[in-house]
Amino acid sequence: MRQRLNGLLLAFSFYLLVSSCSNDMKDIQRFEQTRPPDQEITDAHIWRSEYGRLQLELDAPRIVQYRNPDTRTHYPKGVELRFYDSQRQLKTRISARKATSFDDKNILTASDSVVVIDYSNGDTVYLQDIIWKSDEDIIYSNHPVRAVNGNRVTYGDGFVSDEKMTNLRITRQRGTIEFEE
Repeated sequence: MRQRLNGLLLAFSFYLLVSSCSNDMKDIQRFEQTRPPDQEITDAHIWRSEYGRLQLELDAPRIVQYRNPDTRTHYPKGVELRFYDSQRQLKTRISARKATSFDDKNILTASDSVVVIDYSNGDTVYLQDIIWKSDEDIIYSNHPVRAVNGNRVTYGDGFVSDEKMTNLRITRQRGTIEFEE
């Protein structure tokens, strides 16, 4: 009797072991999403310069980087980028509540309350999201845009600009509304 009971327990344990293994893609994706990042930085302040000239500052409360299956960097608590001219004067500021950089593709996507401020001409552009393709020297969005410059407010269905934000164009622009304060 005891041998039969041990045999049944062994068979039941084996059944549990085999039935608990799963190769379901949803389970695998859930595991990949919960796995720890390869690198994590908190309270980041990063400078990029060329030939000793400051070009860019990046501030982010948290940065997480994954290397597999593709190299990507997430800014889950937001990011702020500040671009400078050759005299170290602030030219442009971009901020967003979330962003992801696909490092192998040189693409940065930013979403959730994106704000672009061009200090040289006084434009402030509010967007849902932007895509920055640094290889192509282009920043764009295909979603609604609101641009404010002084008393002017302009709406559009997207925008496109060069990487330095010197040639910003609102696509499918709809009217400019001027108002007095």
